[in-house]
Amino acid sequence: MTYSRCKVAGTLFFIAVAQFILGIIIAEALYPGYSVHDNYISDLGIGPSSMIFNSSVFLLGTLILVGAYFLRNISKFKVVSMLLFLMAVGAMSVGIFTENSRGVHGAAALIAFIFSGLSTIASFRILEKPLSLVSAILGVVSLGALVLYLGGFITSGSLTSNEALDSNLFLGLGPGGMERMIIYPALIWLAGFGGHLVTHQEI
Repeated sequence: MTYSRCKVAGTLFFIAVAQFILGIIIAEALYPGYSVHDNYISDLGIGPSSMIFNSSVFLLGTLILVGAYFLRNISKFKVVSMLLFLMAVGAMSVGIFTENSRGVHGAAALIAFIFSGLSTIASFRILEKPLSLVSAILGVVSLGALVLYLGGFITSGSLTSNEALDSNLFLGLGPGGMERMIIYPALIWLAGFGGHLVTHQEI
């Protein structure tokens, strides 16, 4: 029974990541003049690609939420499943409350960012090497990028602006690039974690 729950959760996590990455690629291609450097990821949710992006990020959260539900009663994965649950709520809210709902959207994105990074780091104690080490590194990169992003977001004046303003804290990546350094490491981890769960055989 434990094995089947892990397998379902792992499959859902992998599908969640795959469809979201493809969704972002398609949304970026359909958004005229979109810049990975200069635009926020969430700009995709209010432009011509809004239906694709909002559906994809909502589905990302939904699949993670269901996967976390399957892990909730397995003691080894309880902490990670709780963190993933919170990440999922944030992701789903991002898909519902677009940038036009500035305050709510920002809070939802922050929840997704924080708990995706924490989930990645928390898995260090339940995974075997070398995957545990890779997870820890990805988690540190994600949360480190979040700190730089928030610092740059505040000091550049973006907090009170409707435009994405650049900052030295973005390390030349721009606001959009630094955002991706928050979420992509966590997504890479989630896909790997999903693969681990599919082959997990704990009884």
